[in-house]
Amino acid sequence: MTAQVLQEACIQCGLCPSICPAVFTLPGNGGSARAVEGEIPLEQQIAAQEAAQSCPVSAIVIR
Repeated sequence: MTAQVLQEACIQCGLCPSICPAVFTLPGNGGSARAVEGEIPLEQQIAAQEAAQSCPVSAIVIR
C-alpha cells in the first residue's frame, strides 16, 4: 500500500499529518502535504486510510 498527495488539490489544512504523522508531513514553508516514499508500514495503514478519507478535498490517493 502506498500514499500519494495530489499537490494541485492539497489546501495545506494539516489534517493528514495530524492523523498519521508517520506517513504524512506538512512543510513549514506553506507547501502542500507530502507522503512517505514507498510502502506504508503495516502498522500505519489504517491511520493512512483514515487520513485519506478525512481529507476535505480528497487530495490523498491510497493504492
